[in-house]
Parts: sequence; C-alpha cells; structure tokens
Amino acid sequence: MSLMSQSDSTVLLSGYPLKAHNTFGFDVRARFACRIEREEQLLAAVRDPRVAGLPRLVLGGGSNVVLTGDFEGLVLLVALGGRRLVREDGEAWYVEAAAGENWHDFVSWTLAQEMPGLENLALIPGTVGAAPIQNIGAYGLEMCERFASLRAVELATGEVHELDAAACRFGYRDSFFKREGRDRFVITSVTFRLPKAWVPRASYADIARELAAEGHGDASPSAQAIFDAVVAVRRAKLPDPVQLGNAGSFFKNPVIDAARFEALRQREPEVVSYRQPDGAVKLAAGWLIDRCGWKGRGMGAAAVHERQALVLVNRGGASGAEVLALAQAIQRDVRERFGVELEAEPVCL
Repeated sequence: MSLMSQSDSTVLLSGYPLKAHNTFGFDVRARFACRIEREEQLLAAVRDPRVAGLPRLVLGGGSNVVLTGDFEGLVLLVALGGRRLVREDGEAWYVEAAAGENWHDFVSWTLAQEMPGLENLALIPGTVGAAPIQNIGAYGLEMCERFASLRAVELATGEVHELDAAACRFGYRDSFFKREGRDRFVITSVTFRLPKAWVPRASYADIARELAAEGHGDASPSAQAIFDAVVAVRRAKLPDPVQLGNAGSFFKNPVIDAARFEALRQREPEVVSYRQPDGAVKLAAGWLIDRCGWKGRGMGAAAVHERQALVLVNRGGASGAEVLALAQAIQRDVRERFGVELEAEPVCL
C-alpha cells in the first residue's frame, strides 16, 4: 500500500443538486459536493476544514441509493475514467476499469475487444466502482466470478489498498464495502479476470427464449448474441431510469432453510423457488410481491412497476421518503402472508 499526496487541490460545491446523480430522480441537494476525477482529489476534499465532522456519501451513477432528503454532508461524485488491458496469460485477460466508467459501456467495450465473460451483466445501471459493492449479478452470473482485484483509498489515512476477492468478502448482493468497509473506503478501479476458455451461460429461461427467437436455439451462442439477448430481455421487462425513475430490483430474493420452505410450500404450492447448493431455497421476491397484490399499485407518486414487481418507480415528483414508505408496506404484507422478510437492495439514506 502507498500513501496518497495531499497536494492536489479540489473544488467544493455548496448546495449541489443531486437529481441528475440518482436514478430515482429525487430532487434533493447536498450541503457540499466534489467531483473526483483523480485519486489525489479525495483527501483534499475530505480534509477540507469546511466539511470537518460532516457525513460523507460516495455517488457514482446513483443507481443503488434512496435519498430520503437533502444530504447534510459531503457527496463525493466519482468521475474517474479509463479502461485498459493490464496483462494476459495463457488462461485469461486481466482488464482494469476506473470506478467512474459506465458499467454497461464497459461490458460492451470488453466484447468489442474480443474478451468475453461479462455479457450476462449487460445493461445493469451504474458504474464500475459500484459493481463490487453490490456484487451485481444477473442471468446466471455474479460479478465476483469474474473479479480479480480492486484498488481503494482509505479516507481516514489516505492509504491505497489492493483488495482481492477474499478481502472483499462477496456474498449475495453483498460485500465488505456494504458492511465493515462502509464509509471507510472509496473504490477507484476494478480489475476483472476474463477467461480465454470462454463457456456461454445461456440456460436462464428468458435468455434461452430470446436466443431461440433470434435463431440461436440450435447452436452454441456467441458472447455478442448473449449480450444482445440480455439487453433485449432487460429492456422488455425493466423500465429505463431515464424515462421512469427507479433503481432496478429493489428487493433481494430471500433465502430460507429447507424446513421453512417445505412448510411454506404446503400453504403456497405454486411458490417460485430455486434450490441452492447448500440445501437452502431462494424464493422469487417478485412472485411474493405480486401475490400480495402490489404489482402496478402505488402510494402517491411512488409505485410498483406494472411489468416487474421487483421494481419500485418514481412516477413523477415522488420523494425518497415516499418510496421508502411503499417499500415498508410491501415488506409488511409479504411478512404477514408468507412469514418471509424482504431486504432492500439499495442503501436508504
């Protein structure tokens, strides 16, 4: 690890509007904000005497946060850019991207460079730096399966750390950075290991149907074909945050033990479930929410999307507090009917 220099000056912006920096489109402000384009700016920002003792918030694309009001602290707007092939060996390519890079654009770029492996994660909103925090996943792949290492700055000391997968403690939509490391580190770049012995992952039902419809049913699909199928499926099922404010899937799919699942299945024979390698059972949160009658319903300007019950949306003018109240009402109904706790994916502030 190394110690960052404090010599690089930076600019603090007061009363900064955050509407363009959160995908729900909440009209809130930060007491102070700073755009981070170089690692060296981080310490200059957090050690500025005007923000001494104030809380801090790191925002990339703002795709995994619910801002319930103005943020009375310092918002670090991560805008670090750049992507490159670090090295390669006989088994894999090692590709690094800066934390501020758009995730979907980065996935598309890896395919353009003929380095497949991330195609199942296409069109997930947000930035590269947010991907390890949430351990994003979709259609049969989790980011941690392609992760090599990341670079992060510890704000209290200015030390730069290189963390491997073990140090990141990845779990289902979880990592060290959502728990012990929260508010302590800012991720500045991530390196991925993309295997040269690439094997397509196309068994997920929606993707398989889309591939078949596009004429790929009888042959091993290319990475580009899977990428295109994922994009098509996501666009058909999920609203574009530019058009309708949302943060993607709002709830995690709950995991329960086998005994609880058998008891639940006795009461709800049609419950959608997925057996896990350890014997536990993952439930489809969207199915639970739909069965409670929430799909398409709302509370004021906050609502459940009519095509995907996992997605909460801002129909125009909703506050973060209204979205949070809707989420809590859904959690209550699912708990009362199924005895299952739903956990929110976004960070609620």
